[in-house]
Order: sequence, then structure tokens, then C-alpha cells
Amino acid sequence: MKKMLSILLALTMLLSLCAPAFAEESHTITSEAFPIYTTGADTGETFKLYFLDGVTDLPYMEISDLCDLMTGLIGQEIVTFTKEIHGPVVTVTRNHEGSSDDGCSATFDFDKSEIRFVDYNVFTMKPNAATILDVTSLPVFNDEGEGMLIQKVDKGTFDRYGDELVLPFSDYGIELIYQPIEDGLYLLPLQTLNDFIFAPSTNQIFFYNGQSINVTTEINSGDELYYAAPTGERSPALTKYGYGELCMMLDYVYGLKEIHDIDSFGQLFHEVGFDQLLKGAEVAQADAAIYRLIADYLDDGHSSWHGFSYLTGDLDYTAPKGPSETKWSEQRELYASAREKFYPDGVPGYEEVGNTAYVTFDRFAFPGIESVDYFYNLEDMEDFSDAPDDTISLIMKAHAMITRENSPIENVVLDLSVNQGGAADTAVFVLAWFLGEANIGIKDTMTGAICSTTYRCDANRDHEFDERDTVADKNLFVLTSPVGFSCGNLVPCALKESGRVTVMGRTSGGGSCVVQKMSSAWGTSFQISGSHRISFIKNGSYYDVDRGADPDIVITSPEKFYDRAALTDYINSLY
Repeated sequence: MKKMLSILLALTMLLSLCAPAFAEESHTITSEAFPIYTTGADTGETFKLYFLDGVTDLPYMEISDLCDLMTGLIGQEIVTFTKEIHGPVVTVTRNHEGSSDDGCSATFDFDKSEIRFVDYNVFTMKPNAATILDVTSLPVFNDEGEGMLIQKVDKGTFDRYGDELVLPFSDYGIELIYQPIEDGLYLLPLQTLNDFIFAPSTNQIFFYNGQSINVTTEINSGDELYYAAPTGERSPALTKYGYGELCMMLDYVYGLKEIHDIDSFGQLFHEVGFDQLLKGAEVAQADAAIYRLIADYLDDGHSSWHGFSYLTGDLDYTAPKGPSETKWSEQRELYASAREKFYPDGVPGYEEVGNTAYVTFDRFAFPGIESVDYFYNLEDMEDFSDAPDDTISLIMKAHAMITRENSPIENVVLDLSVNQGGAADTAVFVLAWFLGEANIGIKDTMTGAICSTTYRCDANRDHEFDERDTVADKNLFVLTSPVGFSCGNLVPCALKESGRVTVMGRTSGGGSCVVQKMSSAWGTSFQISGSHRISFIKNGSYYDVDRGADPDIVITSPEKFYDRAALTDYINSLY
């Protein structure tokens, strides 16, 4: 009898463990439609959000609405997302007819509170991407079918798809809500979708402030629409969910977690005393903890602050710079001051010194234009700007000057000594112009996927991609310093790895991860080093570029970087 009672007790415990979570809890669910703004502009549309048990600061999205949004934001009407329901399990499938990525799915298990991606990188990739980790976003064809600016080249690579990705929300105290009424409601926290669907795939974040939804990349000081909402405390439900979601997002998305020796962000928050601030009702303290995390404990150059939560308001608070950020700022001032001695009125974007052309820009900038047709409509040389907000026009001008009839140019120097990074599309264009073909390798720290993509550029604007679009037949040099960061580090690393370009100066400043704009569940706006780590391929292995490009020729004095008459004489002495 005692043995039979033990068996019955064990069986009862087993059945209770296996009982579906949705059968144990019931929520009162309400919904409301909110106006949608895109970077502050009213779209004239609304979107329905859902709320549980009268809590109005923690919004949810229904999975059918998610499929429609993904079709518009990610698929751009070329790729569609459809769902198939089996009780508490919903399978969402990416449909891209005629493509190898057709039929990739993700399983949303509302019983286990987890999402299982067969291939996360394929599921979230844009339809115009050449590879699963393509860093560019520019359109590659115009309405007439002609090639535009960048061509993505089909080449054999060492690409490897990532592992199956399981996001265990229950481990972080997060529920996916299934209400088995009528056709069923399948509710996902809006911030969870921001962190793992919208922000990584489109860089768009749904900022909710209780009055409206602002779809944008970031919130900054002075955003009147966002900060028009009343300030106040977070609900206990938002506080609990927001802490778990922040920990989970950072654990999975932050690309330098291993390098920073962080086992988990929950553990880090506890060790540095931030957990109580992040779990408290005082939103200003929670926001300040995120600010301090970025400044003190990430301190990686790409991670930075944008704006406080609407519940805090536009608070006048600035965290002190971390040691790496302080050192980088000092180095930038050192080299900028040295350059100013030689160019008190500003350094020209394009300059010829004897037989040597110097091309200088401090950001890989892309102008705020509606269409890349802009570059093809430029006619006179004076239309090509040396302005700091249009690097591609500068390269087109430089190319025309270097390749003109009877050109004296034999050497080309790309001066990136004060370059702070910028747009990946522009960096790809510059690399392809210098080398003829640019190869960018990426490793995804979240999924383990590795991939390289090859590009050409159209520097002479003839809609062709050939040897007339490159200066690869010249003697090529790149000038680097510790200031060179992000794309200002990627380009020197790729040029050095090519074996065809001489690196001069000092080791570049690093920065290996692609920037990822993010937010907290209560509306804090910031960015981190994302899971896509820029790498180069050597002997079949991927090595990230965080340590920078070491110079082939060391220049010790910053002033000697900008004495171009002496530098030109030295370059000519090498041949």
C-alpha cells in the first residue's frame, strides 16, 4: 500500500508539472488602438495593442498582427509571413517564393513561453540581401533595371548557417499569453518583439508612451511628441517584465559579452548593485543604471546613450565617460589639433600633391536623400561635394580626377586618421573602389552563423561594375591612427588583409560589432554592440577586427601625418 501511494503521489506531481500553463491562469484582456508616428510624423494610421488585468504600461501584440507587420517591415511586400495554429503552439513561416529561404519557420510555444527559430538569420533577413549577413541596405537596381552604386557578387565563400536558436522567456520570468477563446488570442510582449524581431532586422523600434506609438530608430532629447506623455512610476508588472527582458536581450544580442567576461547580465547587475535600481519603481534610477552600464561596464565605443524613458521625462543627466571613451576622445583631439596646424581652414576632401592624391573624410557618411538616383543626376564637377555628409560623392569626384586623361596620379592615399566610422554601405563602396572587389565577413555571436559577402561599386556612374570603377592599378596607401573606429577601423583592416595596400600611421582603434539600436520595455533609448561581429577570413577561419589594423609603416608623430609634401616624398622613395 505504501509503495502504491508513493507511485500515485509521483504520478500526481508529474501530471501537475506537465499541465499547460494557459490552463492554470486567466487574464482579463483589453485592447486599444493607438496612432502611429514615424520619426515624429503622423502616418494617419492606428495600431491595436493589448493589455492584461488593467495594466496599461505593458503592451502586447497579437501574433496575426505580427505577421502583417513583418510582411510590411521585413518582407517589403516581397516576402510574406503566415501562421499555422496547433493549440498553444503557433508556427510562423517566412514565404519567399522562388528563393532558397522559402519556408523558414519559427515556433511560438505559448505553453513553454519560448520561441524556437529553425534559422533566425534567414527568418529575419531582408529580401534584397545577398547573403544571410549582408551589411548593406541600399537598393541595387533602379526602375529601369540598371545597376546602382553597389553590386553584390555571387562568389564561393566559407559561409555557414547558424544553429537552431531557442529563446527561453520562462527562464527570465516572461510569459507568452494564450487565451483559448473563440479563435484564440496569442499575445507577445511588444518589447520582446522589438528586441528580437523589429530592431535586429529593420532597426525600427516601436516606442510606446501610453498615448501613441512612435516607430523610429531612437529617441533623443527634445522629442516633444514622445515626452508629451505624463511622467510617473512603472507598474509592478512592467518593472518585473522589463528587468527580465533587459537581461535576456543583453544576454543574447550584446556581441561582446564573452570578450567582456560577462556570464550573464543578471549576475553583472547584481555584482555592481544595479539590480535593485532596475527593479525599483523609480524610473529615473532605472534609466541612470542603464546609462551607467553603457558608460562604465560596456565602454566599447559602439554602445551609447540616446534618451530617457517618457516616464522619466527629458532628464538633465549625463553619466561620466568610461576609460576607453575618455582615451579615444583624447586621441581624437590630439590628431585633429595636429591636422589643424597644417590645414587651419579645414582639410580638403580631395587634394593632389605632386603625383599623389589624398582623399580625406572623417565619417563614412551617406546623405539624407530619397533615392540613389541623386548620384547619377550630378553633372558638373562642382556638384560633387567635399561636404562631410556625402562620402560617396567625394569618392566619385576623386575617381574622376585620378582617372582623367593625362592624370599625373600614381599614388592614392586614403586618409582615415580622424575617421570615426559611419554607414556600412558607404564603407563597402569605398573598399570596392580601392580594391575592385570588397569582401566583408560577419560572424553572428547569437546563432554562430558565419558569412562573407563580396561587392563591387559603380564609381564612374555608367551602371556597369568593372575595372573602370577602381583605382586598384595605382600604388595604394591608407593612413590610420588610434582614432579610426568602427567603419574607420573595418576599412583599414580589410585593406591590410588584401595584401595590396600599405597601411601607414598607428594601429587603428578597433570596433568590431555592428551597431544595434535598442530600448527598454519602459521606453529608454540606447544602442549597443550587436551580435554581428565584423571579421576577416584567413586560412578558412574568421577573425574579428576589434584589435585594429597594425601599420606596415609606423608614423610616430601626429604632425607628420599631415605634412603631405614630406609624406609624398617618402612614398615616392619606396618605388
